Amino acid sequence: MNYYLDIETTGLNPFEHKIITIQYMELERNTAKPTGPLKILKEWESDEKTILTKFISDSGVDGYIWDFVPFGFNLPFEHKFFLQRCKANGLEPVEILGGIGNPRPHVDLKLLA
Repeated sequence: MNYYLDIETTGLNPFEHKIITIQYMELERNTAKPTGPLKILKEWESDEKTILTKFISDSGVDGYIWDFVPFGFNLPFEHKFFLQRCKANGLEPVEILGGIGNPRPHVDLKLLA
């Protein structure tokens, strides 16, 4: 599935700052039109670990590479935060862009700007 993806953080350093919101929405594969509601997970309504856990379980980001194809702006920023903040919260790190030698499909709109 294709997903619009964005996060908000308390700063720019994933080792010092945390994720405060994760926004994502499923998109139709051929047209990129929304197929579901915009989901916004808010850290202040629970905690960072809870929103990370919910995002991972709801989105399928930790499954087959075509189950989660992110569309966003400057996805390497999100990638670094997901990796480090999962580690900081004792969760298995998720790689939205894949690892070295194992890339995942994605569309980064920053490259088009």
